[in-house]
Amino acid sequence: MSNIGTSNPFIHLRLHSSYSLLEGAIRPEELPLLCKEASMPAVAITDSGNLFGALEISELLIKGGVQPLIGCEFKIKLSITNEEKFKDSDLYDIALLAQNERGYLNLLKLSSDYFLLSNGGALALESIQLEKYSEGLIVLCGGVKGSIGHNILKNNIDAADSNVRWFKQIFGDRFYIEIQRHGGSKGLRTKDQDATEPDLLRLAYEHEVPIVATNDVHFRDRSSFEAQDVLLCIGQNAYVDQEADRNKLTTEHFFKSSEEMLDLFNDLPEALNNTLEIAMRCAFKPDKRDPILPKFAANEKQELRAQAAQGLNNRMNGNALAAPISIYEKRLTDELDIIEKMGFPGYFLIVADFVKWAKDHGIPVGPGRGSGAGSLVAYSLTITDLDPIKYGLLFERFLNPERVSMPDFDIDFCQDRREEVISYVQKKYGSDRVAQIITFGALLSRAAIRDVGRVLQMPYSQVDRIAKLVPVEANKPVPISKALKDEPRLLEEKKSSETVSRMLDYSIKIEGLLRNASTHAAGIVIGDRPLEELVPLYQDPRSDMPATQFSMKWAEAAGLVKFDFLGLKTLTIIQNTINLLEAKGVFVKIDEIPLDDLKTYELYSNAQTMAVFQVESSGMRSALTQLKPNCLEDIIALVALYRPGPMENIPKFCRVKNNLQERELIHPSIDSILDETQGIIVYQEQVMEIARKMAGYTLGQADLLRRAMGKKIKKDMDAEKPRFMSGAIEKGVDKTLASRVWLLLERFANYGFNKSHAAAYALVSYQTGWLKANHPVEFMAAVMNNDLNSTDKLSLYKQEVDELKIPILPPSINRSDDVFSVAGNDINYALGALKNVGAEAMRVIIQERATNGYFKDIFDFASRVELRRIGKRSLEMLISAGAFDDLLNNRKRVFISLDILIEFSAACLSDRVSGQDSLFGDENEHLPLPELKKVEDWTKSEKLQREYESIGFYLSSHPLEEYMGMFGSKNIQKFSELKADLSSGPKLAKISGSVLNKQERMSNRGNKFAFVQLSDPSGIFEVTVFSEILEKYRDKLIPGQSLLLTCEASLEDNQPKILLRKVELLEDFLNSVEDLGTIIFMNDEKAVSRIKAQLEILEGSNVRRGPVKLVVIDNEFDVEVELPNSYRVNQDVLNSIAHIPGVLQVERFEHKTS
Repeated sequence: MSNIGTSNPFIHLRLHSSYSLLEGAIRPEELPLLCKEASMPAVAITDSGNLFGALEISELLIKGGVQPLIGCEFKIKLSITNEEKFKDSDLYDIALLAQNERGYLNLLKLSSDYFLLSNGGALALESIQLEKYSEGLIVLCGGVKGSIGHNILKNNIDAADSNVRWFKQIFGDRFYIEIQRHGGSKGLRTKDQDATEPDLLRLAYEHEVPIVATNDVHFRDRSSFEAQDVLLCIGQNAYVDQEADRNKLTTEHFFKSSEEMLDLFNDLPEALNNTLEIAMRCAFKPDKRDPILPKFAANEKQELRAQAAQGLNNRMNGNALAAPISIYEKRLTDELDIIEKMGFPGYFLIVADFVKWAKDHGIPVGPGRGSGAGSLVAYSLTITDLDPIKYGLLFERFLNPERVSMPDFDIDFCQDRREEVISYVQKKYGSDRVAQIITFGALLSRAAIRDVGRVLQMPYSQVDRIAKLVPVEANKPVPISKALKDEPRLLEEKKSSETVSRMLDYSIKIEGLLRNASTHAAGIVIGDRPLEELVPLYQDPRSDMPATQFSMKWAEAAGLVKFDFLGLKTLTIIQNTINLLEAKGVFVKIDEIPLDDLKTYELYSNAQTMAVFQVESSGMRSALTQLKPNCLEDIIALVALYRPGPMENIPKFCRVKNNLQERELIHPSIDSILDETQGIIVYQEQVMEIARKMAGYTLGQADLLRRAMGKKIKKDMDAEKPRFMSGAIEKGVDKTLASRVWLLLERFANYGFNKSHAAAYALVSYQTGWLKANHPVEFMAAVMNNDLNSTDKLSLYKQEVDELKIPILPPSINRSDDVFSVAGNDINYALGALKNVGAEAMRVIIQERATNGYFKDIFDFASRVELRRIGKRSLEMLISAGAFDDLLNNRKRVFISLDILIEFSAACLSDRVSGQDSLFGDENEHLPLPELKKVEDWTKSEKLQREYESIGFYLSSHPLEEYMGMFGSKNIQKFSELKADLSSGPKLAKISGSVLNKQERMSNRGNKFAFVQLSDPSGIFEVTVFSEILEKYRDKLIPGQSLLLTCEASLEDNQPKILLRKVELLEDFLNSVEDLGTIIFMNDEKAVSRIKAQLEILEGSNVRRGPVKLVVIDNEFDVEVELPNSYRVNQDVLNSIAHIPGVLQVERFEHKTS
């Protein structure tokens, strides 16, 4: 601190950066410049209750020539004496500053406890914690908001005096009484500051406690006050203009210069000077550390070599090798030498340990993604499952001594059991040494606009419309300032309204500030000591596991090493499939399946890849039909190519592979490197190999070249080109060709994919493809189980199951489980997949069935299962889905008698409880069976509608099924027929469909459009509806409505693209058809008079006439009678007839006149 002198009379000791979530607006990156402009050689960071930015901001300040003072603002609960008057439970402010390393460690501890010990209550420190961890810390008493100021305001001077004594006793000469002045235009001080300052000064002088001036900085300058106030409102879920009390700052809580503070405190020079004194006393900053790992073994090098050698021997036994054993052994030795040189044996041992533990405990583990899959040591340790020599994966892409950085394995675990592996790690190393990693959510442009609009109480529809005008690029909304330049309508909105202009101005000022804290989806850090000795810890309310307060980059800079524990649902699906097969006596070891299975490659080539990992999108399916893969390398290449940039090479890759285009050769030294990718540079590893073979690079040097190219670092690229050129020329390569190859490398390295990553993904994809090709029933059941609660996905899987000709048996209380199960070659629909039906409640039913056998009838079910525990709504869904049809085949009767059955169930339970000590155990036998309400069952259409409501789609049949024959004669196609026709080119077509879902969106130009999902008996499809058509037919495009659609249809990426042009209600169409008749099936002649009355009800209307047939069903024979007159019949009449007692079914038929 030698640069601090009397020319610098003030240092800010209280400052809230944007890490004081929704309280501070000082951005870390702007702080060094603010200090420089204000002539401040040092500054303190005292964010609210956290040290989120301590290391990051410290490094930024040091780089900017400013001394950081690391501190934190806390709320405290004071219970410092046993006297009655000190039992106040209010929370008070203090600021703590780290004076030295011990103080910093205590600050880490206190900040960690602040979160970890809150137990869901208010965040605050207890006085006993301050007493225990005060060493090395300077304390500022909090001004008006501190306990001393608070007691002065309450005129409790004795309590204030005791507070001073307590602080002085604990902190000694490291205790300062804080004076703040925020009066601004209203005077020197605020009302509360006026009331407290005299007594604060008096207490300071009486107890010989130094005073210090602070400004409690929250924002950059006075003009930022209103935006800061908006930010506070967002954080408090309050409104700017609300009458109710809320936390507010003043216009003076900005980053004042030394001169401004000198003017403000010219009567208290010692308060200013003491800021310099504190800055000089706090000559400490947190340092970055080399990686710190727990000790895995006494001699980690020896342990790693032993495990790797044994592991390689295990891998080679019985497995076909891609090269002589000597090649494997030499590479293993070379890798181990590099690992030891870089100091990472412990890392490999730790990862191998938890991967082996998972596998030993039957937890599915992925083949190992990321560049780590290029390591033979990792393959030997079973961290990865891809032979790097066989697949040409490079260790140097992962680790090389010329680029010292931490290794990084991406380990996938079954998502249902990932937590078990983390628990194992916690137990092995200590729960205080394992943590998640914090992440922060920022106020991006659209979110900022919505939040600001809300606190300004603007209409939601207006705010939402304006927010949607901000364009999105790469799945992220552009900054508001850019949007105002690029989107004229947004600028027009700003110009046309002062309120909108104000909203956008505030939004620009708070845009990018941090909004909330969460945790990294997969990252876990493991330390060699309690983590709070290295980093502060945070507690996400949604997790039982602590997290670092530093983000991933800064947690690593503090010495922590990240391990990725990823949850991959595909592994869960694979394991579920294997479990279903084992139940049938079929045993599959997924890591031993053949990689040359013809049925699997047929499935890929025919693009039958719904639910197959990585290749289920329409674009991927289109690419597969072109590629027709016949080996794993083809799938690896496709995974790598199917991304923006390299995607343009897919057609060429496919043509060359299938001998439809001649391959382009470049140079004999590198052509073999590109053999597997048809002469196209696809992988980063190929870039490295080309540099090595053509220009004499070492693999370490080649990796540095790859990094420079990938990051587009111009100066590094400029430095590498002469080296590449001279190296190539030395090897006899023509200068022009060398220059051409350099340009190819430069181009493809920008988006070249890591082959190790692609290979791992391709292997998991192949495993799912193999299961689907060879065991489709079990695979699809497992897939559906993984999305048990997603109706949208289940409806798509139902369509796929239909195409695979796998029967789905409807829900049954005696056959179905809570999840999808397999019966022979059929799939039993899951009870737990019904809407508003919990899997837990269904397990109660299944347990009873497993214990005491199938249910005999509806009364047996009600007597054995506690229906109130299942819930009335769940029971209604079960009835509507037909789950009780085996017990009583009248859904409506069960439905309307549900209350009776629930009462009967409760009586049976009560009787069981009261008679549980009976010697005879026949307590329910004397209970009379209740009388259920007598009523005719729902019609077929009503059953289908209720089935749709309970399942989310049509399962047993489809409402349009009965019209398919007639539609064919009217040139109205099934979706499947239209899809097949489109191979010959675009067409205008008529199709029918029942609406499942509609999603309205806003285009970048502000026009509304919609995606409407429909179904017909042949499948589910989607139509796009643009604004004019949407406006015209919106009221018809509602879920459950059956429609006739006129569309323009074409193929894009081998998938139908359907644009809606006209909509007609099915009912209106049927009423307009001249030759449409009605056939009524009945078994009771008493129904005839009521049928006649219904048929005559529309006489005089404009509904078209049609013939009517009666089919009387008798035990011996059926009689069909065509009525002599024609009648006017619409859907309402059909529904009415269907409800007449004695009528079994009503259908329409096409009547051909001769």
